[in-house]
Amino acid sequence: MNDDADQQHFAEANPAYASGQLARALSTALTHDDPDTRRRAGERQRAWRSVLAGMANGLLTIGSRTPVRDLPAWVTPEVLRGGFATGAPSAGGPMTRYETEAARRAGVPQDRAALFAYWVSEDGLAQLYELLDSGRYEVTVPEEAALLTVAWLARAGETDAAIGLVEELAPFAGRLRFTPRPSTRPAPDPGMVHRRTVAEAGESLARRQTSEAVETQREALAVWQPFGDELLAHWLETADPGEPLRVLTRTPDAAWHEHGAELLRRYRDLSERHTYCTKHRKPKANLGIMRGALEEVAAGRELDARRLGLLRHAVTSMVRRRGLPGSAQLTALRRGQAAQAALPSHHALAQLVLRRLSDLDQQAGVAEVAPLVAEVSEEEAGETGLPAGAVIPAGVRRPVESALSAPLSTLVERGVVPSAEVLAELVPQLVAATTAQAYPDPALRTLAAAHHRAFAGRRSLLLLNLQHQVRAEELPWVRAVARQREEGAAGAVSAVAFRRLGELAVQAFPGTILPNPLIRELSLLARQAELGAPLVEELAADIFMGTFSPKFLAAARVAAELLGGGSLYERYYAIDYRAIRNLAIVEAGETLTTSYGARTSPGFAKLCVARAKGGSSGARSATGSVAANGKVIEQAQILTTHNLATLVHRVGIDPDVGWAYLARRCFVTVCRLTDRVHGNPRPLSTIKDVAYAWRQMVFYLSLCSTGERDRVLASLPEELARHPRHVAGRLAPALTGLRQVTEGGTADEGAGRLLLGWTTDGHWLRPDPVSTAR
Repeated sequence: MNDDADQQHFAEANPAYASGQLARALSTALTHDDPDTRRRAGERQRAWRSVLAGMANGLLTIGSRTPVRDLPAWVTPEVLRGGFATGAPSAGGPMTRYETEAARRAGVPQDRAALFAYWVSEDGLAQLYELLDSGRYEVTVPEEAALLTVAWLARAGETDAAIGLVEELAPFAGRLRFTPRPSTRPAPDPGMVHRRTVAEAGESLARRQTSEAVETQREALAVWQPFGDELLAHWLETADPGEPLRVLTRTPDAAWHEHGAELLRRYRDLSERHTYCTKHRKPKANLGIMRGALEEVAAGRELDARRLGLLRHAVTSMVRRRGLPGSAQLTALRRGQAAQAALPSHHALAQLVLRRLSDLDQQAGVAEVAPLVAEVSEEEAGETGLPAGAVIPAGVRRPVESALSAPLSTLVERGVVPSAEVLAELVPQLVAATTAQAYPDPALRTLAAAHHRAFAGRRSLLLLNLQHQVRAEELPWVRAVARQREEGAAGAVSAVAFRRLGELAVQAFPGTILPNPLIRELSLLARQAELGAPLVEELAADIFMGTFSPKFLAAARVAAELLGGGSLYERYYAIDYRAIRNLAIVEAGETLTTSYGARTSPGFAKLCVARAKGGSSGARSATGSVAANGKVIEQAQILTTHNLATLVHRVGIDPDVGWAYLARRCFVTVCRLTDRVHGNPRPLSTIKDVAYAWRQMVFYLSLCSTGERDRVLASLPEELARHPRHVAGRLAPALTGLRQVTEGGTADEGAGRLLLGWTTDGHWLRPDPVSTAR
């Protein structure tokens, strides 16, 4: 998006973004060295061309919940970076192999409309019943669950619902696939998740090519260093015993010449077979000098004074640096280098681990990692030539560890889930099982879980005018079985899952805000649990339209209930939570909508704008540049605590490690991120993350007792000492401001500064503190 666009221009998607993405894809497709990268870039190029063409001819309305003309909102669109729809449905395209095979077996034409008609026939439904009962199918896009839902309804006697669903799907029968791919595997264990499949781990290992740098070093140690020692020893035979390093002081005999000829033959053979290391070819290198001199002598030519001087200098420098051939010093050195060169390459060890993975279910996770990354066994050594006992290096272990199938908390503990963003990728697997518990019928429960996993992969659209993404309950096949849900039991299960996931996210990544994909999953659990827990997303500053939906004010009111009355958080950010409670009461009785029909909270928007402008009166709801938008959005995050208050006050999370521990962890994150600001030409996104982590630290400190809080604050200098000195220099104003608040003052006075992430001016955290930098 155009960073300098005025607010009123944000109501339309900017084609310049799509043009820029097209240009990048085209450049990569034409210039990148890797053929696979060029191929993928070519696919992106064609997709972005479709976006621009659709925007030009009216096929696409970017920013709408129904971005593709003639396709309803429930159809999953193909979505590119930035939320741009291409115009193609994700369940469209050419018929898949399993569809053509199904059409062949059914004896119908190989097109989707004919296959659709077959599936809703008596014979087709009988096959769908078998698929339902087995649970051996894979739903990759939500539409693939539609005809299995029809089959379940028909078998359950819900004939009207089945017919109604078929009628709603029929207009798209020729374009979309409505059945899943059959699988040989049963439904996954609902309590186990994995980040990668065995096949994906194998693909990662297969991409590990032989390292040219490593092989060059290995060749130098195993081939050319020992050969250089032989040349050195050969030349030392021509030295006088009284001057052992002054070579060619006595005339070599015939045996010496014969051995020299053999050394030159070996050199040519080694050069042909070992091509990684080329240093031996350099005429000014020691080995090149000795070999060149030997070739001259072998040809019957006498060495001139210059070449003789170079030879003697090379011999002398080699002996002084490493010792005489056969000496204890040189022998020990070469023994160590030979052991290092004999170590198997990471590429070879990756191939061994690939062999170990080959017998496993390629589309599942790994139940146990240890046997797959164990040392090379005697049997494997005999089969592969690798040394027995060789250790699998960390770089080869990591892809296998990422495929571990275990409870989510175990994956977090083992570091398989390194960030909140990765956590958000895995949570749908658990939420799928949780939401499916509402269906008492086992077959429908399995189908609902498979559908949720697919729906969670539906990419978010770029939406304007406060529209929300399509929810699962809006899809025709989900609506058709809505009456089958037992909401009471589902609500209790969802509440427990919500609390556990909330505690896991906060405890594992205390200095990171909840990413939007995770918020969407938690919001689903919140609705099912009926907890009245408003969760708010991180808004995009480049398309922000100056308005907030009512849930932002609701979340701020929850924060007021938890933090009002003089908490550290309320005082640090100078919030009047009493005024927010009053505003929520006033707006609760009103129906406030925009010209495009979306419900808003104008009072909350006005408050955020005023705070972003430093409390100036007469603040407009309109904003301006992206940075100005960011300041307003940050104030909304501050007032709502960006979901932390909701998790604590409404959901009831209570991490075992305690709030003081989480506050310390946040400060570690603050220091680590601040270190990245130093010397960074584009540090603003990092500064924003610093402010997020700082804000979460202040929140956790506000939940501590006074004694706990003071002990945490007293420990911060010790943590600062573990980081480069420029970190302390940068954070000094923020720490001063925090101390001033604890002593009854305000953060932004004297030497203290309020630490925020967004600014329309130069950020005070950005300049390098020269006096304190190392």
